Amino acid sequence: MIIKPKVRGFICTNAHPAGCAKSVDNQVNYIKSQADRFDANHRKPKNVLVIGCSTGYGLASRITAAFGYHANTLGVCFEKPPTERKTGTAGWYNTAAFHQHARAAGQYAQTLNGDAFSTELKQQAIETIKADLGQVDLVIYSLASPRRTDPMTGETFKSTLKPVGQAYVTKTYDTDKDRVHEVHLEPATEQEIHDTVKVMGGEDWELWMDALGEAGCLAEGCETTAYTYIGKALTWPIYGQATIGKAKEDLDRATNMIRAKHMGLKVDAHVSSLKALVTQASSAIPVMPLYISLIYKVMKQEGSHQGCIEQIAGLYADRLYAEQAPTDDMRRYRMDDKETNDATQAKIKTLWDAVTQDTFHQLADYAGYNRDFLQLFGFEFDGVDYDADVNPLVAW
Repeated sequence: MIIKPKVRGFICTNAHPAGCAKSVDNQVNYIKSQADRFDANHRKPKNVLVIGCSTGYGLASRITAAFGYHANTLGVCFEKPPTERKTGTAGWYNTAAFHQHARAAGQYAQTLNGDAFSTELKQQAIETIKADLGQVDLVIYSLASPRRTDPMTGETFKSTLKPVGQAYVTKTYDTDKDRVHEVHLEPATEQEIHDTVKVMGGEDWELWMDALGEAGCLAEGCETTAYTYIGKALTWPIYGQATIGKAKEDLDRATNMIRAKHMGLKVDAHVSSLKALVTQASSAIPVMPLYISLIYKVMKQEGSHQGCIEQIAGLYADRLYAEQAPTDDMRRYRMDDKETNDATQAKIKTLWDAVTQDTFHQLADYAGYNRDFLQLFGFEFDGVDYDADVNPLVAW
């Protein structure tokens, strides 16, 4: 079939297998070009579990482990396979391309496809680790989901993107209608706050580490990190003083619990705050399409813009496996400093105050935002013939 993007709101309902393969190629090649940075680390991961491995920061984490450090990787994801009439998800094709690279390099790579929140998939991962790896020395938690079913009670919770305490009015950009407008967000109820923490907080990360520890699958000195976005003043009303912010506070709680529970194995747990980028998750959050379009404009002019793979390469080389890794006062790894420093934020604030419907395309880098959005699904890559007939049936 000939595959063209089918965009509905903040999602694309199809994906291009050749384009997704090109995305993985580009990331693998970048990591190989950074070999000196990884070789300089005295400590290196050997067996890595990536929970949420198929897109965005999770995919970049798996690629960095495998091709920066030659580590064995076990990935967990939830992706739909293709049929003869319908493409698979982008994550399906990304994972297929990753496996192809791993096989060519003689690297162990296994992927489990299913509900990472479930007890069953945790047990399946444990059995795979015991059979193939023995133990893991790095666990990356990079799940992003709008809902979660509690494995203990069977109750399903849905997250909510709302402020806490009072209503919030701000600018946003409607990508469907090409329109800058105000968005009014009512404050969350206590139930909505609770449910968002259940979905996006640290409970499932903690459950994963508990299950791995009880099964003897954590190596002594194991590192683990969960990814988050903190942001600054312009995004705090939706990321900080908001339901998502409460979930982020719970990640910090989980960090301390994981360290305490696994003290005997000297497990080190950190939250890693990464810069704002176009992801399937961020595209759905009010404010973010406008904010990201503006930071792209500023950071590209500064020469400080980075994508997922550059951010994660730095996280591994300069934080996770550095001899002395800096942290903030909550012991988080901060990879977002090029975005959140005062000078860059001041430039963004100036654009934010000035942007209107009439000035948006002049002041913002929406072309860059839109290109990155389409590339999430394998479109808009140089060197890919999007008019060619493509077989959607790609296996891992």
